[in-house]
Amino acid sequence: MKGIILAGGRATRLYPVTKSVCKQLLPVYDKPLIYYPLSVLILAGIKEVLIISTPSDIGSFQKIFEDGRHLGLNISYAVQPQAQGIAQAFLIAEEFIANQRVALILGDNIFFGDKLGHVLSQAAANRQGATIFGYKVRDPQRYGVVSFDKNGVPKAIVEKPQVPLSDWAVTGLYFYDHEVVDIAKNLKPSRRGELEITDVNRLYLKKKKLHVQLLSRGFAWLDTGTPDSLLDASVFIRIVEERQGLKIGCIEEAAFRMKLINKKQLLALGKAMHTPYGGYLERIAAT
Repeated sequence: MKGIILAGGRATRLYPVTKSVCKQLLPVYDKPLIYYPLSVLILAGIKEVLIISTPSDIGSFQKIFEDGRHLGLNISYAVQPQAQGIAQAFLIAEEFIANQRVALILGDNIFFGDKLGHVLSQAAANRQGATIFGYKVRDPQRYGVVSFDKNGVPKAIVEKPQVPLSDWAVTGLYFYDHEVVDIAKNLKPSRRGELEITDVNRLYLKKKKLHVQLLSRGFAWLDTGTPDSLLDASVFIRIVEERQGLKIGCIEEAAFRMKLINKKQLLALGKAMHTPYGGYLERIAAT
């Protein structure tokens, strides 16, 4: 399975902060925002990753990650000339996907949970259809919402409904089989002129090939699209990391845990930083 991080868009809701810097490069406590979705893909067992971003920002991601070899990954890059919807990522990445299964994660989404790795590996192992994730929210009208019949089978997905039929929001993490590229090619732009990921999911639902994994109270899902949610994410990460002495979204540790790099490589990465973050990597390598 391959992985895509969509890190494009203009992030106008964060203006003026994002007038000169890409949102996914903003710090969330002690690391760039994009570290968090990349760590999710690593924990899902994905080694080949494509980062999609704007023409002006793609170089910054290349400077951070290069080819990903130091993490045991193969990272490549593609440009999104204009933001035309989340599902546009599959058209941009058609050659990268190469008729294989693919996971797409939005570059501003953060996931946390004790059993997250297990949930991700289950989704990655599904060879047919699509897997999306539902998370219970207080304000479902802000999100794409999935509703269920009396047997718990998903029956509808509605984007930002005025009257939500459930309080289960669809998160920015999606796993698809190889059919997703053809599905994206046949999408019609929505009224706002975008290729909607909700329409992709609806087509899988229509074919009865959509699995919805509900994330229980043991998980946290954070998006960072507003100044308040960006600050809340930093506070959350800081509190958990300070209390537990463990880091969230640490790509080097994730690569080590998934056996993509060894202790010697992790230690070298830590020593090269000369920061508390680097010291954490040294401590993990020594245990």
